[in-house]
Amino acid sequence: MGSYISNILADDVSTLGPLRKTFARKEDFPHIARAYTRLSQEIRQLGLLSRSPWFYILTGFSIFLGFLLVLAASIILGESWLQLIVAACLGLLFTQVAFLAHEAGHRQILTAGPSNDALARVLTAFVGISYSWWDSKHSRHHANPNMEGKDPDIEVDTISFLQQDAASATGLRKFITKRQGWLFFPLLTLEGLNLYGHSFRYLLTEKSVKSRWSELSMIFIRTILVFVPIFVFLPLGMAFAFSGIMLAVFGIYMGASFAPNHKGMPVIAAGERIDFFTKQVRTSRNIRGGWWATIFMGGLNYQIEHHLFPSMARPKLAKARLIVQRFCLEHDVPYVETSLIGSYAIVIRYLNEVGLAARDPFECPMVAEFRRA
Repeated sequence: MGSYISNILADDVSTLGPLRKTFARKEDFPHIARAYTRLSQEIRQLGLLSRSPWFYILTGFSIFLGFLLVLAASIILGESWLQLIVAACLGLLFTQVAFLAHEAGHRQILTAGPSNDALARVLTAFVGISYSWWDSKHSRHHANPNMEGKDPDIEVDTISFLQQDAASATGLRKFITKRQGWLFFPLLTLEGLNLYGHSFRYLLTEKSVKSRWSELSMIFIRTILVFVPIFVFLPLGMAFAFSGIMLAVFGIYMGASFAPNHKGMPVIAAGERIDFFTKQVRTSRNIRGGWWATIFMGGLNYQIEHHLFPSMARPKLAKARLIVQRFCLEHDVPYVETSLIGSYAIVIRYLNEVGLAARDPFECPMVAEFRRA
C-alpha cells in the first residue's frame, strides 16, 4: 500500500505538466458504477458516521483553556514587546476555533442539524467571519471541487488559479500573478482581512441572508471585545503591531491549512458530468503526518475522506482513510497523499505555471532578463 501511494504521489508531481493539460474531462476518468454506494455501506456498518462528543468537548475545552492562558500571559507581560508572541498565539487559537466552526457547519459535532448550524454561526462570528457567506461558498465548493465555473475556491481573488484568469490580469494584479507562486505565502498575511472583507460585503449587500443582523451584531461585538482592549492597554505602535501579527498568523494558518487540499490537482472542465466518487477523490489530496497533522490542520489533512463523507467526525477520518485507500486500489483510482511541505511545493509550482499566462508570450526571455538587470 505504501509503495502504491508513493507511486501515485510521484505521478502527481511529475505529470502536473503544462497548462494545456490542466483541464480534465469526463473521458479522462473511467466511470465507477455505484462505487460510492458500496463504500458508504461499509463505512456506515463500521460506525464511522457516528458522533464523537467527548472528542469535541475536550477539544473545545483545550482551546478555551488556551485563550485563558494567553489572556493571563498578556496581563502579566504588560507593555512589553513580548506581547507579539501573545498575538501570534491568538492567531493560532482563532484558527483552531475556525476548524471547529467548519466541522459544526458540516454537522460533525452535534446530532441535530439546526443545533450544528447555530453552533457554527456563533463560532464563525467569534472568529470574525460570516457563517452565511462561508456556508454558501463552501457548499458550492463541496458539490463541485476544482470544477471550472462552479467551484468558488478557484475563482480569481488576487491569486489566479486558472490560466484564463491569469491571462486577463492587468495592472497590479498582473504584476502579482506573474509571481504568484512565490508571493502566495506572503499574500496570506492579508488573508484574514480578506475573509473579514468578504464577510462584511456579503452581509451588507446580499439580498437574502439568513440571520443577517444577528451575525452582524455578533461580529461587531467580537470586534469590540478583541480590539478595544488591545488599543486601550497597549501603546499605539505596539497595539498596531499586535493586531497585525494576530491577523497575519491567522491568515497564514488558514491558508496553509486549506490550500494543500486541492490546488495543483486536476481542474475539471466546465459542464463535465463525473460520478461523485471520482470527482471527489481525483480533485483532493491528503497530507501525511498522523495525529500531529490532524491537530495542526483540524482534520483537513484527510481531505479525500472529508469530501467523500463531509459529516464524518474528525476522530473517525484516520480509520476511514484505510478503507478508502483499499477501495481506490481495488478500482484503480489514484489516491494522492503527500507531506505537508511537499504539498506546498506542488501548490507553489502550480501557481507559478498558471501565472505564466500573465506574461507577454512574445517577449524574449533573454531580453526580459536583461530588462530586470
